[in-house]
Amino acid sequence: MADTVPDTIRILIIEDDPNDAALEEREVRRADIACTFRRVETRADMVAALTEFAPDVILTDHALPSFQALDALELAQQLSPGTPVIVVTGRLGDESAVRYLQLGAADYIIKDQLHRLGPAVLRALQTKRSREEQARAHQLQAATYRIAQVALSTPGLPELLPVIHEIVGELMPAKNFYIALYDPTSEQLSFPYFADEHEPAPSPRRLGKGLTDYVLRTGLPLLVTAETQRELEERGDVEQMGAPSIDWIGVPLATGDRVIGVLAAQSYSPEVKLGEREKDILRFVSTQIAMAIERSRAEAEIRASAGQLKAIIDTSLDAVITMDGTGAIRSWSPQAERVFGWAAPEAIGRKLSATIVPPSYREAHERGLAHLLATGEGPVLNRRLELTGMHRDGREIPVELAITRVEQAGGWLFSAFVRDISDRKLLETQLRQAQKMEAVGRLAGGIAHDFNNVLTAIFGYTELVLEELPAGSSARQDLEEIRKAAQRASALTRQLLAFSRQQVLEPVVLRLNDLVEEVDKMLRRLVGENVQLRLSLARDLGNVRADPGQLQQVLMNLIVNARDAMPTGGKLLIETANANLTEQYAELHQPVTPGRYVMLAVSDTGIGMDADTKTRIFEPFFTTKEKGKGTGLGLSTVYGIVKQSAGYIWVYTEVGRGTTFKVYLPRVDAPADVQAPRREAGTLAGTETVLLAEDDAMLRPLAKGLLERLGYQVLEAENAEQALAVAGGHQAPIHLLLADVVMPGASGRDLARRLGETRPATKVLYVSGYTDDAIVQHGMLEPGLNFLQKPFTPDALARKVREVLDTK
Repeated sequence: MADTVPDTIRILIIEDDPNDAALEEREVRRADIACTFRRVETRADMVAALTEFAPDVILTDHALPSFQALDALELAQQLSPGTPVIVVTGRLGDESAVRYLQLGAADYIIKDQLHRLGPAVLRALQTKRSREEQARAHQLQAATYRIAQVALSTPGLPELLPVIHEIVGELMPAKNFYIALYDPTSEQLSFPYFADEHEPAPSPRRLGKGLTDYVLRTGLPLLVTAETQRELEERGDVEQMGAPSIDWIGVPLATGDRVIGVLAAQSYSPEVKLGEREKDILRFVSTQIAMAIERSRAEAEIRASAGQLKAIIDTSLDAVITMDGTGAIRSWSPQAERVFGWAAPEAIGRKLSATIVPPSYREAHERGLAHLLATGEGPVLNRRLELTGMHRDGREIPVELAITRVEQAGGWLFSAFVRDISDRKLLETQLRQAQKMEAVGRLAGGIAHDFNNVLTAIFGYTELVLEELPAGSSARQDLEEIRKAAQRASALTRQLLAFSRQQVLEPVVLRLNDLVEEVDKMLRRLVGENVQLRLSLARDLGNVRADPGQLQQVLMNLIVNARDAMPTGGKLLIETANANLTEQYAELHQPVTPGRYVMLAVSDTGIGMDADTKTRIFEPFFTTKEKGKGTGLGLSTVYGIVKQSAGYIWVYTEVGRGTTFKVYLPRVDAPADVQAPRREAGTLAGTETVLLAEDDAMLRPLAKGLLERLGYQVLEAENAEQALAVAGGHQAPIHLLLADVVMPGASGRDLARRLGETRPATKVLYVSGYTDDAIVQHGMLEPGLNFLQKPFTPDALARKVREVLDTK
């Protein structure tokens, strides 16, 4: 068996015991194997030996003091792939032996059975040689194919020849060949890529006309040996071909009728001959390359076309699905996997209707398909339609679909382009809801504004008449009912203004946890004993800038709503937390702006809401409660306050499981403001001069009469220009300007600015029924401004006037 292996083989022994290594050497030599041995003990020495010694076989002990057979096996596979590794050890269990073989070891030998080592080495060498021959055959086939592929992708011969040189060099380690370049115009042969750096490159040569004509005429590969060279020279067909010791194998890389390249091989010296095996290689290359080029060109075109199509399909935003005439799926793109949840191997072969069509639509789908197959026409062809698809888990998905058909020998083939439009539908729904809320808000705000003036007059004149009537008068009782009705109407208008975001907020920086804790006791009384109320407040909660009174209103309304959703009792949780809303969250919750927020959440275990109810809960006057038990303005008020505070509110609900409202308010880094206690006025009477600017003909005399009854001197005007004229004609001081914000012509703010130019000491109190950019920014009252919201009672007007006048 020794004649089947090289004359001398190199064996690397990894063993820390020299005596064991000597025994292994002896057993290998007893098998008539001529060997050279090297022994190492460490990982570093093995790495060096793999490079310097280049072993044919590696013998390794199972366990060394700092090195393991598994390490040796891994190193050999990395640095010397293909080199067989035999594990030699004093003991080895079956489990360890199987693991070594699974990881690629050639064999394992127990040290008390070293007589098996020599045959094991021979088997390993024979296996290695067999694998090398197989690899060589595959390498040979791959070489011609690689050359053909490169020929297709390179612009010219100069770029192609280095690649041919490299590929053939992998097959011929002796490097006794070179590449020749043939120029058909000059008939000159040159050698730009010479294989052996120790030999000088041959000088350029010329091919005779006869040889050139032969290649061009036949289009065949050309093999010129020394014998055929002499025959051609005698006939005059070859000029200056070189010495008879040269073997030439021509490779025509033809385009049309031009030879553009020649592959040549040469024996450089008598000691280094071009062996038959190497000649076989070159002959194989020369006879196959022309056909491979043509075959590869066609295959490359097909692959390029298929690759481009696959790239387009794989990166398409649409799911691309192909269906045959029976309704069975023939192809299934990656996007189809993502949209519908079926992997391609699972989907292909299934009926399309049973895979992506909801059950309620399948009958119509089958009818449409039958019509399509019978007539070749249908409403779904070559146009975009919005339909309902189905995910693997049963969820229905809104999709946009277009179908085109291709006629084949076996019948029609249909390609469907399907796009999941769930996000678009969600955004459309959110946009429609926002537009509806905006329109209703504008209407509500306009109504509230007009009502405020009317209600202010009702409050004022009711108070005036009540003061004139004796206690116990029947008329007095009637007026009390009128005042109560006006108060209820005032509450409604405030809620409408909150919903339409036209109320005036007086924001401060506050700690939301403090606000929740302040109303905790009141909330517990509000929800009742059958509801378990729990607080979960984040300790590191950031601050927000908001109107504390309005935030209390938000919390109260959400608590009442949650209580009413649990008529038989339940659990109610109030939470606060910091929240960072990401781009991804914002995309699914339009029109949220990503950023840092503070969250207030109110969760209940009540009856929950269905989808239709959820879409309408923030609409004013919409309620699910019994008649007379709700105005339908609670949640719309919450919505308006949150939106006017630059926040967002979202609801999560399940029927029978409960509901969670989450309010997000922008987080601010400023410290919380310290709230000064409100100072009560000692008396509401006064003798100061007040300039009253009010365009409403019903309110102006009322306000004037109320102030004069308290002792004030009142100068009245119906607009800004008239007020400035009245002030100009009054020589004494004017202590207070009481101005409506919105008046025909110049606003109350313009009036105050112009009056202040000549009377800087005059204080200003604004009144209005809704917000206006003259005194607020996005609904927030400018710092330092005094404001009284309509409708107001005579007592509220008197207190506010006295408060402003008494302010230092």
